[in-house]
Order: sequence, then C-alpha cells, then structure tokens
Amino acid sequence: MAQHTCETCPLRKRAEAKPNSWLARLWRWHTSWCPGWKAYQQSLSARS
Repeated sequence: MAQHTCETCPLRKRAEAKPNSWLARLWRWHTSWCPGWKAYQQSLSARS
C-alpha cells in the first residue's frame, strides 16, 4: 500500500498544533477539495 504524503505533511502538523491559526483555516479549506486528502481518508477507513 502506498504511503500518502498527508501522513507526514508539515503543513498538516502545524495546522493541528495550532487549530485556531490562519494556517489551520487554510488547511481545512484545502482538505475540502483535495483529491489526495480524500484518497488518504478512504485508505484510513479501509485499514480499520
């Protein structure tokens, strides 16, 4: 199974560290349309 870059994304880690920052808002907006993020979420649900 291929590893998604979302697992190690530095932008994601910074957004999760400070959820009220503008970077976190940018991250949430990005995940609303990103096909890579949606594939990553599907792979997580398939694992469990």
